[in-house]
Amino acid sequence: MESKGHPHGHPQHISIDYNENPFIVIWEVTRACQLKCVHCRADAQTTPDPNELTHEEGIQLIDQIYEMNNPMLVFTGGDCMMRKDLIELADYAIKKGMRVSMVPSATDNVTKEKMKQAKEVGLSRWGFSLDGPTPEIHDLFRGTPGSFDLTLEKIKYLNELNMPLQINTVISRYNYDHLEQMAELIKDLKAVMWYIFLLVPTGRGQIKDCLTPAEHEKVFRWLYDLSKTAPYDIKTTAAQHYRRVVIQEKMRDHLVDKGDIKYEDSITTDSASLIDGIKRAPKGVNDGNGFIFVSHTGDVLPSGLLPIKVGNVREQPLAEIYRESPVLKELRNPDIYKGKCGICEFRYVCGGSRSRTYAITGDYLESEPFCVYIPQALRKKEHTK
Repeated sequence: MESKGHPHGHPQHISIDYNENPFIVIWEVTRACQLKCVHCRADAQTTPDPNELTHEEGIQLIDQIYEMNNPMLVFTGGDCMMRKDLIELADYAIKKGMRVSMVPSATDNVTKEKMKQAKEVGLSRWGFSLDGPTPEIHDLFRGTPGSFDLTLEKIKYLNELNMPLQINTVISRYNYDHLEQMAELIKDLKAVMWYIFLLVPTGRGQIKDCLTPAEHEKVFRWLYDLSKTAPYDIKTTAAQHYRRVVIQEKMRDHLVDKGDIKYEDSITTDSASLIDGIKRAPKGVNDGNGFIFVSHTGDVLPSGLLPIKVGNVREQPLAEIYRESPVLKELRNPDIYKGKCGICEFRYVCGGSRSRTYAITGDYLESEPFCVYIPQALRKKEHTK
């Protein structure tokens, strides 16, 4: 939610300097959760950490986030509903003119009453995770029998309240063969957005559950085709190369003039925002580059999937951490990426998933290991041999 004419906040079409401010801030308000998801990034626990940020510290954090040009704020967990002052925190942020959404787990903590409270304070969107079109697939992935049915029950409540629904899905070996069914289910559930995560092997996530590079590419091309007809928006996380695929597909569909793409100069983020058709962020967002994550204890990470601590909001203001961290500065400079990512003409719009690169190679500047694309510069090199 954003106040009209408010001095803070950025219209979606205006370019943001990601060296100064993020487009989106994720705050893990608690790590407590009742589910036992096999891929859990947080390796969640059953009870809140006594050291998590207090209510007063949370208010201070919201103020600091707001001052960074009022980025989008997402409450996550664990299960954010296990934070007792969650609605109060949301209310405080929304009254400042911030756009706030939350991603709770579908458990008995999510009551119709809490949903009504969230709607009344002006929450802009509610996200639920759904990782399979059947109880067998979803419940196996979530590690909790009955989770699928409970999720659909909670979504029904949300639809009755006319609150915008976002469905989050982690694509992995568990559900790769069932994506067509998933797409239909998302439509039937009246979601406004399908938020797709490509599995990163961190926390409880295992590399054996990741798709192959070729399967990643196949999923991206399928998503592009789906985006032409789906009644919901599609957004991806840890799948930066989807932007490259969208641009390539639009060129093939003659929706973009190939003359506009200057490979020698590389494709800039500003031109990509005009041609890739992916809404919301005016530029490609990546770990630490337009995106920042604050943990339940105040640790600041480039993202929840890239577990490198770059500071703590109890010791240093978030803006200072975001702008001055040497790690974040490196992440925001695709020209120093190694291997093919560093010379790829799509490096400013894609850059590869830095979190997956780190999880596989131990070096966040290395090449995205799950990308099949061969950059023009490498092709020219081979051609001149």
